[in-house]
Amino acid sequence: MNAEQKRLVEVRRGKADWRLWGPYLSERQWGVVREDYSESGDAWNFFPHDHARSRAYRHGEDGLAGISDEGQALCFALALWNGRDPILKERLFGLANEEGNHGEDVKEYYFYLDATPAHSYLKYLYKYPQAAYPYDDLVRTNAARSRNEPEYELLDTGVFAGDRYFDVFVEYAKAGPDDVLIRITVCNRGPEAARLRLLPTLWFRNTWSWSGGGPKPEARPLAGEGGRAILALPGDSGAGAALPDYALRCEGMPELLFTENETNTERLFGTPNVSPYVKDGFDAFVVHGNARAVNPERTGTKAGALYDLEVAGGGEAVVRLRLSALGRRMDKNVFGKSFEATFARRIQEADAFYATVIPETVSPDEILVMRQALAGMIWTKQYYQFDVDGWLRDHGAHPLSGKERFCRNREWFHMHNDHIISMPDKWEYPWYASWDLAFHALALSLVDIDFAKEQLSLMLQADYLHPSGQIPAYEWNFSDVNPPVHAWATLFLYRTEQSVSGRGDLDFLKRSFAKLMLNFTWWVNRKDRFGKNVFDGGFLGLDNIGVFDRSKGLPRGGYLEQADGTAWMALFCQNMIEMGMELACHDPSYDELLYKFLEHFLWIASGMNRPGDEGMWDEEDGFYYDLLRLPDGRSMRLKVRSMVGLLPLCAVTIIEKRQRNRAFHVMDILGRRLRRMPELRDSMHPIGPDHGGVAGRDMLALVSGERLRRILARMLDEKEFLSPYGIRALSRHHLEHPYVVRVQDQEHRVGYVPGDSDSGMFGGNSNWRGPVWMPVNQLIIRALLQYYRYYGDGFQIECPTGSGVMMNLFEVSREIASRLTRIFLRDESGRRPVFGDSAMFQEDPYWRDNILFYEFFHGDDGRGLGASHQTGWTGLVAKLIQLYGNVDAARVLESDGRVVFVKKG
Repeated sequence: MNAEQKRLVEVRRGKADWRLWGPYLSERQWGVVREDYSESGDAWNFFPHDHARSRAYRHGEDGLAGISDEGQALCFALALWNGRDPILKERLFGLANEEGNHGEDVKEYYFYLDATPAHSYLKYLYKYPQAAYPYDDLVRTNAARSRNEPEYELLDTGVFAGDRYFDVFVEYAKAGPDDVLIRITVCNRGPEAARLRLLPTLWFRNTWSWSGGGPKPEARPLAGEGGRAILALPGDSGAGAALPDYALRCEGMPELLFTENETNTERLFGTPNVSPYVKDGFDAFVVHGNARAVNPERTGTKAGALYDLEVAGGGEAVVRLRLSALGRRMDKNVFGKSFEATFARRIQEADAFYATVIPETVSPDEILVMRQALAGMIWTKQYYQFDVDGWLRDHGAHPLSGKERFCRNREWFHMHNDHIISMPDKWEYPWYASWDLAFHALALSLVDIDFAKEQLSLMLQADYLHPSGQIPAYEWNFSDVNPPVHAWATLFLYRTEQSVSGRGDLDFLKRSFAKLMLNFTWWVNRKDRFGKNVFDGGFLGLDNIGVFDRSKGLPRGGYLEQADGTAWMALFCQNMIEMGMELACHDPSYDELLYKFLEHFLWIASGMNRPGDEGMWDEEDGFYYDLLRLPDGRSMRLKVRSMVGLLPLCAVTIIEKRQRNRAFHVMDILGRRLRRMPELRDSMHPIGPDHGGVAGRDMLALVSGERLRRILARMLDEKEFLSPYGIRALSRHHLEHPYVVRVQDQEHRVGYVPGDSDSGMFGGNSNWRGPVWMPVNQLIIRALLQYYRYYGDGFQIECPTGSGVMMNLFEVSREIASRLTRIFLRDESGRRPVFGDSAMFQEDPYWRDNILFYEFFHGDDGRGLGASHQTGWTGLVAKLIQLYGNVDAARVLESDGRVVFVKKG
């Protein structure tokens, strides 16, 4: 067991809280719902970027390359000024949703270079221009562009011309759980010397200004340290568990500055300030030379150590700091040899830890991608606090108060979220999304199975899960419906731990199963509109994939029977069946529940595969489509070839011979039911004694072998779904043959759009009409492996379609995974497809190996699109590299379903 693994064990056993400090600061706290107290619900305009430097947040903090304690009482981050910017750089800048031609978008370059799961070592890079940051240019130029034009990026402004910028590396190494060493290395990439004001900042989250927030904490110089240390006295700040006093010791002789983390109401609202020293005091002092903006008494709730650096062209400057619990024993010279030795040791330990995660068979470039992907997963942890009960009361919209005023999320007044949660992207999406989180857990399981399980368990706790059984979607509308993938992720984590340690966490499985039954019941009661075992659910995470907005329906009535919604529920059933089989091995009382979910699967399969025009399967096209039912009783299939029609093949699970033998009486009941009702038997893949697969396995699947071939023929056609970089969300067939339908006197059109969205549906910042998305590709790969374990080498299919190359389904899965990983890897010419045509990213040695894990990818050329730091589910590329570095076809066939999760040997 290596040092980092030992730290994780200490966390699990409660011996040492190595996770006390972590990268928990958001990268954007402005423009979020939980900070929105407007009448209109316009979060972006109620709290814009221009307010962020001057206005105290209520529910969290943001910062640049920052950390905080797990209750976010005390925060640390950087502030920078190049002598030309109009404001102090304390946080990342980006466009609000209505400002960007493709929605909100961060306009900065920063990279998560390394991280360990106990946060014993963290490394971050921020690229800071030496010229004035072009705030106005970015806003103005993007506003002038249409949705058919690319976004105007920071590199496009010319601000990095001549390499006149600083690379600011920020590293953290823990000497102990409450002793954090900080090393900031500023590299001047330009030819001439350049000046930089560096202001490492320590501050308290403002809890005292709000009702019930507790007393005000204090920061002041630490006596006896020669004016080189800041003492932070949290007291009972009301932010999580009590935090001890801390000291921030600073190398050299920086100028210590103090102000308050209080709103500058005079600047924002024209009303007198509560204190003469306010949140933007450092901005006023450093940028505008206002000496009165900082407290001469040197006390406050926000403190900084100002370094005035002159960095030679091509040179570097290093600043060292140390944030430690007061009274902790350490060397007299806290920045002596032991400081650098600790960094060297933690870096070595990080390498040793990842050597146990990354297969020996993968290339150096794959190691780089995998390591940065997992670093991003760790860096995008964030403290998330949202007391919906109190928030609704402040809005005068709490249902229990008899208020009828409309307000978003008013039916979620039970919620009180106050945890460290894995975010999709800490700038673009600094709030959790439940189906994203399920995919995050898969990637996180590679490095920290305990944290991954905690994330899934959170969504099922009473402070999150609605009393009706609905899992919350995201803060913009907790009542939106996300795909039900929680059970699948839960089972994945159980199997992962089982394969690594030899035993799964039965308590975790039992707790999750009980709560997931509530969620399953919610789906059956709320989303099966007429009890026909077919499901709707709205957009279901696929945003603009539909002919029209699937969350809003049609203006004069009508509804959809959704192929993806129904397939998701079939998969949900299968996951609950497999979980039930595992639990029944230890408690026979689960047998009855096991049969319940088997029966549900039969009904759903029969509903989805109804014969003729009433079904979602189109025999002529060999594809599944949504079915539109109109008020006059007519129905029609919406013949858009999209991911909606591929997802039914993902509803597949293998029943091992040992599982069938253990649940023989349940399987016997199933057999009798199918014999009595041949319609049920004909609506699914054959199952039973006469239909065993490799090693006597059974398979529960919505699609028969013949339908599987027909769907795969389209999916593996490079003129349709198969991109050089994975499976597209919409067939390329629709480039020249857009789907057009007229419904209720209105024409609707869906065409192939491989890049950014050309419509404003769902904010316009994502696009499911052509690009490649990592999470659904992961589900397709999982399904292909399941089919392979049943069919073995006897099922061969042409891949790509029309190529004459025949592959088994393991080989097909590996081919898709290879295309997905190709997005990030250097090709024969040394270019990474993810960077598109950016010469700086493709050619410059200081840029080309800093990987960005985008939200989705261009369907033809693989370049990154959407949120640039959505490591969350795009971090799954690490799982793909690990998976295919560990297994081959023979081992998959021989396995009991677990070997695909563990390291070979």
